[in-house]
Amino acid sequence: MEEIEKLYMDYKDDVYRYLVSLTKNPDLSEDLLSETFVSAISSISNFKGQSSVKTWLFSIARNMWLQKIRKERNIDTVEYDDLLGLYVIDNIADKVVTKEIANRIKCLLQEKDDRTQKIINMRIQGYSYAEIGHKLKISESSARVIDFRTKKWIKATLEKEGLK
Repeated sequence: MEEIEKLYMDYKDDVYRYLVSLTKNPDLSEDLLSETFVSAISSISNFKGQSSVKTWLFSIARNMWLQKIRKERNIDTVEYDDLLGLYVIDNIADKVVTKEIANRIKCLLQEKDDRTQKIINMRIQGYSYAEIGHKLKISESSARVIDFRTKKWIKATLEKEGLK
């Protein structure tokens, strides 16, 4: 029981902030936080240690959020294209991500260097900036700045093209 409490205390703030970054809704994020830890506790035996505990929890949190989206939209799957579009859009309730937008974002990302593409894809997959920095051998701050600038550039380009 102490281990479960320690897991919760060590990671609840990070998981909550991650969920808020996805949902833009603190109340929903609180609900999803609880669901995330309930799911993590029930599936702890499945954790293989191939990623950090934090990445594993982020993955569970993201899946909880995607399940919520699926229920709201009454769809069976959320594709990578949907996640790509949601990465750029500030508020999921404001905009439905179309295939056109997702395809345009993919094209825009292809204009960027490999490192930038890796950073964006890792953020979409739920990696923290610290994990990205460690994996790509750059500072956490560099990962944040590259992500921020790329997202800003994509948004500006989409707005200029009338897609956002």
